[in-house]
Amino acid sequence: MQQVEEVKCVIRVLPVWLSAALFYVAYIQQTTYTIFQSLQSDRHLGSKSFQIPPATYTVFLMLGMTIFIPIYDRVLVPFLRKYTGRDSGITQLQRVGAGMFLCITSMMVSAIVEQRRRTVALTRPPLGFALRKGAISSMSGMWLIPQLVLMGVGDALAGVGQMEFYYKQFPENMRSFAGSLYYCGIGLASYLSSFLLSAVHNITEGSLGGNWLPEDLNKGRLEYFYYFVAGMMTINFAYFLLVSHWYRYKDIVAKDNDIDKVSV
Repeated sequence: MQQVEEVKCVIRVLPVWLSAALFYVAYIQQTTYTIFQSLQSDRHLGSKSFQIPPATYTVFLMLGMTIFIPIYDRVLVPFLRKYTGRDSGITQLQRVGAGMFLCITSMMVSAIVEQRRRTVALTRPPLGFALRKGAISSMSGMWLIPQLVLMGVGDALAGVGQMEFYYKQFPENMRSFAGSLYYCGIGLASYLSSFLLSAVHNITEGSLGGNWLPEDLNKGRLEYFYYFVAGMMTINFAYFLLVSHWYRYKDIVAKDNDIDKVSV
């Protein structure tokens, strides 16, 4: 009987897991292509002799996540608790959904910023040329920070919300399995990201508009790719809202089972 309940629990969680895992497809693209964008942006900070290393731009994503988590726990949860009556302020799935919405917003901001960076690179004198890339846009690399912060806050909501959701929705003897689900989702997203990049390269390379993702971003259309990923995440968000609406939390299922036993 216990094994049957465990299987039911896994089946009930899987649709939510699939949708939540796709969040990291956008996350991976953000952390990858922001570095490439920074290579062809003005990375000088204050003194012209100092440049922010491209790989360190992802620190702003981590900072956004690290700073937002205590703000969420200390400020937002008590505020939301007054209106919802829940100890956690909102449900775990509502938290994941909020993170997904910020993920979509981050991808849209990324597209707008890239469009501006490319326009400046093509219409104004470049600051130089990046190795194996192309002209360096005079647009400040600081404009890349908002998209990273948005994604970091989204991860603080969606990532932590996922781990809490899996932990609470599985019985105690399956807690290890519940924890592994989160990382399995990231692994799945990594494979899907690789497949997505290969597909975009192959499809757009022979098109009239040219490859969206060449080595030289000034010759490509990275903003189109960002819009495409944002569209994918919007569809996934709609699917997530659907499965979340029909999902029954473990405590609710347990209460229904107790009622059925009493009725019998």
